[in-house]
Amino acid sequence: MYECSKCVISPNWSVWSLGDGQPPEEIEKQIDTPPLSILLIEKPQSGSINVAFIQQNHLLYCLKGGDITFTAKVEAKDLLRKPTIKWFKGKWMDLASKTGKHLQLKESFDRFTKIHTFEMHIIKAKENYAGNYRCEVTYKDKFDSCSFDLEVKGLFSDSTRQTHNQKHQYYRSKQSMILNEIDQNTTTEKIAFMYGITDLRGLLRRLKKTKKEEKKSEAFAKRLEPAYQVDKGGKIRLVVDLADPTVELKWYKNGQEIRPTPKYIFEHKGTQRIMVINNCQINDDAAYSVSAGEEKCTTELFVKELPVNIVKHLEPVKTTVNERIELECEVSEEGAKVKWYVPTGVRSRYRVKSEGTKHWLIIDDATKDDTGTYSLMATGGTTEAKVQVERTIILLFEMLLGQPLKLNCEIYPGNIPGRWYKNGQLIQPSERLTIIHRTKNHSLDIESSTIHDAGDYTFVPEGYTQTLSAKVHIIDPPRVHLEALNVQDNTVVIVAGNKLRLEIPISGEPAPRVVWMKGERVILDSGNRVRAETFADHTCLTIDIAEREDTGNYKIVLQNEAGEDTASVKIKVVDIPDAPEAPLVTDVGGDWCTMTWEPPRYDGGSPILGYFIERKKKQSSRWMRLNFDLCKETTFEPKKMIEGVPYEVRIFAVNAIGVSKPSEPSKPFLPLAVTSEPTMLVVDDVTDTTVTMKWRPPDTIGAAGLDGYQVEYCIEGTDEWILANKELIEKTRYTITGLPVEAKLLVRVKAINAAGASPPRTTQHSILVKEVIEPPKIRIPRHLKQTFIRKVGEVVNLVVPFVGKPRPKVNWLKEGQPIDQTINIRNSDCDSIMFIRKAERKHSGKYELSVQVENHIDTATLDIQIVDLPGPPQAVKIEEVWGNNVALDWNPPKDNGNAPIIGYTIQKADKKTMEWYTCIEHYHRTCITISDLVVGNEYFFRIYSENMVGLSESATATKDSALIVKEGLQLKIPEYNDRDFTEPPIFTQPLINTFAVAGYNATLNCSVRANPRPKVIWMKNKITIIDDPRYRMFSNQGVCTLEIRKPCPFDGGVYTCKAVNDLGEAQVDCKLEVCEKSWT
Repeated sequence: MYECSKCVISPNWSVWSLGDGQPPEEIEKQIDTPPLSILLIEKPQSGSINVAFIQQNHLLYCLKGGDITFTAKVEAKDLLRKPTIKWFKGKWMDLASKTGKHLQLKESFDRFTKIHTFEMHIIKAKENYAGNYRCEVTYKDKFDSCSFDLEVKGLFSDSTRQTHNQKHQYYRSKQSMILNEIDQNTTTEKIAFMYGITDLRGLLRRLKKTKKEEKKSEAFAKRLEPAYQVDKGGKIRLVVDLADPTVELKWYKNGQEIRPTPKYIFEHKGTQRIMVINNCQINDDAAYSVSAGEEKCTTELFVKELPVNIVKHLEPVKTTVNERIELECEVSEEGAKVKWYVPTGVRSRYRVKSEGTKHWLIIDDATKDDTGTYSLMATGGTTEAKVQVERTIILLFEMLLGQPLKLNCEIYPGNIPGRWYKNGQLIQPSERLTIIHRTKNHSLDIESSTIHDAGDYTFVPEGYTQTLSAKVHIIDPPRVHLEALNVQDNTVVIVAGNKLRLEIPISGEPAPRVVWMKGERVILDSGNRVRAETFADHTCLTIDIAEREDTGNYKIVLQNEAGEDTASVKIKVVDIPDAPEAPLVTDVGGDWCTMTWEPPRYDGGSPILGYFIERKKKQSSRWMRLNFDLCKETTFEPKKMIEGVPYEVRIFAVNAIGVSKPSEPSKPFLPLAVTSEPTMLVVDDVTDTTVTMKWRPPDTIGAAGLDGYQVEYCIEGTDEWILANKELIEKTRYTITGLPVEAKLLVRVKAINAAGASPPRTTQHSILVKEVIEPPKIRIPRHLKQTFIRKVGEVVNLVVPFVGKPRPKVNWLKEGQPIDQTINIRNSDCDSIMFIRKAERKHSGKYELSVQVENHIDTATLDIQIVDLPGPPQAVKIEEVWGNNVALDWNPPKDNGNAPIIGYTIQKADKKTMEWYTCIEHYHRTCITISDLVVGNEYFFRIYSENMVGLSESATATKDSALIVKEGLQLKIPEYNDRDFTEPPIFTQPLINTFAVAGYNATLNCSVRANPRPKVIWMKNKITIIDDPRYRMFSNQGVCTLEIRKPCPFDGGVYTCKAVNDLGEAQVDCKLEVCEKSWT
């Protein structure tokens, strides 16, 4: 439920307003009711400033204004950060940009009261500072605002006041005299100097009121209307008509650009541009403008609120003095602004509240003066009700606690029943309370009175409006009610630095005198930090900032006419614990460590609940929290650290009060991890006394690196692991020697680094120390499965792997015969190597490799081909010579170099110079015709043969030469006339009207014929296209092309291609239309 805080009361008839208006000057103060605000706990109040004026040269000048401060306060108990505040003047002027000499904005925060204070200082105010101001506060989804007024009052001296009217007459006459001159294009400064006018602003304001001839707009064919009006919740259309539909259009609201949203919808209809505003609200009441290029037109939108009707009218009330009056009314709209009208009365006695559509006027203790007519006015109607308050006669009885109480009254005529009430509640007879009615006597008897029997007693006769009242006052000895504290052993615990307000209920009639004491020292109510206060039903001890020295016993002494009572309260001030000692890191892993620490020496008066742990890199200054749940123990294991990076850790102790200061950082430590276990541990070889193992390095090595491996074995039947290598080995293969024959054993390998040994990798099954026969198998490499070709003189190195156990016997044969001694053979347990240091052609052939283990044998054949350069061709001769052609013929070479002939190279040489020139290369046939020889020259020819190695070292030349004989020819030169090929430009293919799709490239094509070559010019709408990146122009063999990159509707128009040379010019036109993309 919210109650209105903007309701005020004026003499005779007062108005309570729920609107933004301010009370008139004669109103004394506002009603003290709960605020409607959700953020502001203190709002800026309206004020006024006096401004002094002086007269000089028949004009008034503002000499000096006063200062004023407006204050707004926001309570920050439930806020996580500072709220945002803005100050405005009028509707939209943000004062944050106007700060300076005369305007200052300040803010502060009180950490004890948790209140933000925002102030706006106006210094040496001027006359134009008057007006309505607004303060807006925002925090996340919460919003609050408040309006207030500033009134500027002028103070005139006697001489100034007498000539004030004369000044205006003189000034206005001066302005009217120069209006005509201004129309003659005379500058305002010159006219003002001529007539002694110094107030140019006033002169310009009057000029604005003169009618001006509006210039015809180049962008708008039809502007916005001066103003629009729409009902609240309705829809409005703002329409402008553009003279140029291609101009860019933007809409603005109060100077801010409007983007398309479901509320703001933009429409295009021909040259009309329409903005539709849906669901208009009060905040849509603003100034709107639309800009087209450099021109702008504006309008004002007024949102009209619907009238607020009264749904439930006020009802008349008839009551007695001191009763509660509540007038209720219901309207048609939630949060509507209404006005209350009340008779003259004390304003602080009235309260107004509202909830939804309901509004109440409340008077807690009615008096005779509250009688009158009350009314409520809304925009859609008025309702009123009469309130009548009658007086009652009250008798006062004062009784001692425990004494009998007897109330009697006589009613005439007799035998009229009635009822007894206490504080408005009907009294029922009980064992200690008796109600007697005898004829005209009515009595109420209480055997032993208690403090609860005090109150207002009323007797109401049936059938009569008149009542009888009496007030009973019970005198009670003082008493301190410590049980209301609800604390164990009357001990109150307070956190150091916090504020303690200890309220203890007390009783006693009359009100007792209270004295607080700590030891022999009396605590006064005027103390600064520690003070005692006493109220009607309780006493209060306040300690603003609790300290450890405030711990102790506090004594309360109560005294009144009925007696005395004392009580004691113990106050215990607790604090956060001291910082623990620096932690000790006891163990370090790859990404973890183990740390321990001792509890703090002082726990702050409250048990330690746990600890927070933080860590950071040594070179960094940023600490990171490691646990969000308290660590109950004094040990912790941080994890997820980077290996090889030094770290530091520290501790925070936590008790019920809070978190201590951090401990000193630990000594820096470096996380290092052992490697992961070696991988793929397998048996490589087994003999009668040895076992050879091989493995791969660990998958994860880490920052500590890898120093080597350690191999251990365990004979089956024992638990002892024997170290096989005394020193670390770096290789991933090791042979364990000296093993007993046919023993079974397990082998494991560990990777060793600076952090220690890794987890071992152990063989899955036991290994029998006994050599096993394995049939031989030759594994021929892929490149040896086909003919192995090498050139003469190159090195031949063939490695043929095989398997077999025990070590196989290896034998090489060449075509069934032992191999040449120039071929070196080297055999090992797993392969055989054939090595020829310098290959010769005799090494070519098929080689047979056999591998034998006992009775098992495996063979393989290798084909080796050693190639060399071929010999020259044979029998090269000239077969025929005719014209400038020569036919040659030859036979293949006798020696092809142990490789097929792949071609021939034919060369020719003039007999005079004998310089050889290549006619053709890689020729495959053995006959050829050489053409295009020079007539009169004599030629020799030679031929090289070629195989995969290269050309033969020598060539075979023809023995005879070929003479190209000259033949007698008579040349007759025909006669001809020169033809003139020059002509002006002529378009053989014109441009064609084209339709293009927006966003896709479009091309325009035409062809032109001219000599000399013409210059081609492209134009759009008669404007030459020059250096525009959106267009690309091509001209090839008389075909002219214009490419338009990703056109838009504005690229449509008439395009022209113009060709110009010295003999003339020609042009063709076409129309291009660009259509929007449509998706179907």
